[in-house]
Amino acid sequence: MTQRLYYADSYLKDFDASVVERADDGRRVYLDRTAFYPTSGGQPFDTGRLGGIEVTEVVDEGERIAHVLSGPLPAGPTIGHVDWPRRFDHMQQHTGQHLLSAVLADLFGYQTIAVHFGQQTSTLDLETGKLTQDQVGRAEERTNEIVVENRPVEVSFEEAGSAGGLRKASDRGGTLRVITIRDIDRSACGGTHVRATGEIGLIAIRKVERVRKAMRLEFLCGGRAVRRSRADRMLLTQLAAEFSSAAEDLPRLIESQKEELKQAQSARREMQATLDLCRARELYEAATPDATGIRRALVRDSGEPLESLRGLAQAFASLPMAIFVGGVTSPPAVVLAASPDTRVDAAGVLKGLLAAVGGRGGGSAALAQGILPGRPQLETIIASLNG
Repeated sequence: MTQRLYYADSYLKDFDASVVERADDGRRVYLDRTAFYPTSGGQPFDTGRLGGIEVTEVVDEGERIAHVLSGPLPAGPTIGHVDWPRRFDHMQQHTGQHLLSAVLADLFGYQTIAVHFGQQTSTLDLETGKLTQDQVGRAEERTNEIVVENRPVEVSFEEAGSAGGLRKASDRGGTLRVITIRDIDRSACGGTHVRATGEIGLIAIRKVERVRKAMRLEFLCGGRAVRRSRADRMLLTQLAAEFSSAAEDLPRLIESQKEELKQAQSARREMQATLDLCRARELYEAATPDATGIRRALVRDSGEPLESLRGLAQAFASLPMAIFVGGVTSPPAVVLAASPDTRVDAAGVLKGLLAAVGGRGGGSAALAQGILPGRPQLETIIASLNG
């Protein structure tokens, strides 16, 4: 059994230990005791150095802990050194989550049902299908008030049968490790935590989203929250400079530009439709009706994308007794349009031709399009449609 030194002292950075077993050519090491926290309860593992060798992973194997190293552990005294910035960051996030969960339960009765601590952000899932922005604001404000109060965060070891007042009942027996934030939370937990709420630092709720039947909160604590706040400020400053405005005016300016863009796009579509109809009429007048009175137009390799040809095809097919065939080579594709009075089913015709050459596509009786495997197949289709 590995003695877990972090249970009693989360601030322990350096320790000595004895090797009880080696595996994987000395790259997987088991010690009699360790300050390295393994991945557990949603909290990531510690890193650092063991005997001067980098610790790349720490694995909880039940009664013992495996230390995965970047190279074989050398003979001699085994001294461990925990990467403190990483450890303290995890402590801030974990204690911050306890406090945030406790406040949400205290204010609204919402229980935390899942927690995840990531490299960049952390999340907790609440057993509720709705969380308003007002509730988010109240929870964030109350949580940070308790941070400023610098309440003690205490570790105790209690028998499961007598450990009362836990925010969430534990299904474990025997001795429980209990983390208590004075007058707000008691939780059974094996993770690493700060000594007082003031060490958590700023707690910021970044995002709220519904996930199945729960509400998920993304949050940051301590140094992470400060760094993200700084990045947000720099971004807002840059955007404000681009718009030559104050940061608080950005929403109004962006909304104004969105409306201008929407109007410009609408005007462009109208102009394109007018241009397509003018071109269609020119093609229509230049086409000679066949024996059945149908006028056909073929447009290909015009340098336009297939989407542009669709507009021209629709405009041409709006004229009486008209069939339009368009083709592009990159990628090989074809479009077919027919006016209703031709009694030609564009989708039906093109579907059969595409199937014969390994193409795919679809559409309606008035307009259909397809993608071809290559240029030879495109030539075959166009020849069939223009014959």
